[in-house]
Amino acid sequence: MTARRPLIAVSLLALATLSACDRDRVEDAAPATPAPGTAAVITPAEAAAPMAFESKTPYAEVSLTLPVALRSQPDLHARLYAANVRDLRAFAEGAQADRTEAGGDEGLPPYDKTIEITPGAETAKLFSLMRTASEYTGGAHPNAQFSAILWDKALKREIAAADLFTKPADMTALDQALCAAINAEKRRRDPAAQTVSLTGTGNWKCPRAAETPFVLAASTEPGKAGGLTFLVGPYVVGPYAEGTYEVSVPVTAFRGLIAPAYAGEFGGALKVG
Repeated sequence: MTARRPLIAVSLLALATLSACDRDRVEDAAPATPAPGTAAVITPAEAAAPMAFESKTPYAEVSLTLPVALRSQPDLHARLYAANVRDLRAFAEGAQADRTEAGGDEGLPPYDKTIEITPGAETAKLFSLMRTASEYTGGAHPNAQFSAILWDKALKREIAAADLFTKPADMTALDQALCAAINAEKRRRDPAAQTVSLTGTGNWKCPRAAETPFVLAASTEPGKAGGLTFLVGPYVVGPYAEGTYEVSVPVTAFRGLIAPAYAGEFGGALKVG
């Protein structure tokens, strides 16, 4: 089956006022279970912070899930919630226009888009999140897109991945460490897996670290990041059937590349499990 034409893509923008819709349902995530003998205390700000969004129409089904940890950063929460709901609304509107223009649904189920934002590790200064968007508009399988958010808690603003490193930075060491981690994971899954390289000439090759979304990786030292966890999507280092690769690189592989402002946020070793 041939996939429909791509729908409108909407970038993360400033907070927008969201209108109510009878088909839309906004749900709060359940609060954490309180300790025995204590009552759960939820502040007004937390109560007003929706952690999920869902909308279903005959043309599209969309949903957003946010992590409870995001409540600790209300400025970031407000921006992410508004921008991602805007994205999903545009997708749903585009689905209706797309299928109406095509002259019917040809028996297809509604288009589908889900956005899940999950937390990475957190340090005194930095808060990290991974965004996974899965979109289906017909075809053999859904398409996935990955991105990451790195938030400076003191500055209350998102920083670019490049801001974590010195400028100019020779990223060769980190590129090589990422490639080695990918090949190790490929061999763990299949001992006979084909090795990929940074200069591969075949269908697959290792991605550059600067072009790959990452979050902070948990450390054995409390309050620190033990490295970086990269998310490598399908088709990058192997066929779609291999799925996604989530691999971590220890800080020892790139400590000399970290910008002075954030050098103190890293320490210890990668925490396993």
